Amino acid sequence: MISTIVFADKKLKDAFEKLKESKTEDKKLYKWLNRAFNDLQKDAFSGIQIQRRLIPKEYIKKYQIDNLWKYNLPNAWRLLYSVARDEIIVISIIIEWMNHKTYERRLGYG
Repeated sequence: MISTIVFADKKLKDAFEKLKESKTEDKKLYKWLNRAFNDLQKDAFSGIQIQRRLIPKEYIKKYQIDNLWKYNLPNAWRLLYSVARDEIIVISIIIEWMNHKTYERRLGYG
């Protein structure tokens, strides 16, 4: 299902834009995120859905979401997003990206 990509907040969008101007690793992360965004535009459900009970309460409170999806990036990085609908438009809301260790802590795996 085709979707529109939006960032959960301006600070996140600014962080993404900063990656573009950076050197080495961050520049790679920018490319990986761009590729992920392209995939999500083509199919909002191309990630892996996270069980509802594992959704961090801070995400539910801050973003009023009821679903969370994970998109695996290279080098064990993770992109977390939620899928919403506005009339007939599907929206992929980018919430956060992080390395695997942070991802495991955030979702209570480790």
